[in-house]
Amino acid sequence: IQVKQGYGAYYYQGNTAWQTASINMTGYDSLTFILSIGAVLDADATFTTLMQESDDDTTYTNVDDADMVSQTAGTAPETAASFQFDDDGEVRAIGYIGSKKYAKLYVTGATNTGVAALAIVAVLGHAAHKPITHAAS
Repeated sequence: IQVKQGYGAYYYQGNTAWQTASINMTGYDSLTFILSIGAVLDADATFTTLMQESDDDTTYTNVDDADMVSQTAGTAPETAASFQFDDDGEVRAIGYIGSKKYAKLYVTGATNTGVAALAIVAVLGHAAHKPITHAAS
C-alpha cells in the first residue's frame, strides 16, 4: 500500500464540482479514496461523489459500478461515499478496481450555502511488483 496523494483540509463552499488530482495507477491494481468529513456548516447541504477514469489523463469517463468497491454492502459505491449536513466527523471510502491508468474523484454540493471541511487521501494498493517507487507528489 502506498499513500499517493494527500490533500489536507479543503473548505468546500458552494455547489460547483470539486475534483482531486489525477491519480496515476501505474504499478497498482487498486485505488481507494478516503474522505474525512469535518464540520458541515449548512443545515441542508448534500454532497455527491462521482469517480472517473482515463487511459491518457485527458479524456475521462464515469466509472461503472462494477469497477468500484463500496464501503457499504448493497449500496452503490458513489452513493455510499456521498454525505450530507449531519455527517460531521465521519469518514467515507470508495475504491477503484478498474483497468484504466488514471482515476479521479469529484465532490459536488447541493443547496450548500455554508462551508464544509473535507480532506481526501488517495491510497494505492495491490502493487503488481514490489517495491514500487514513485516520485514524491
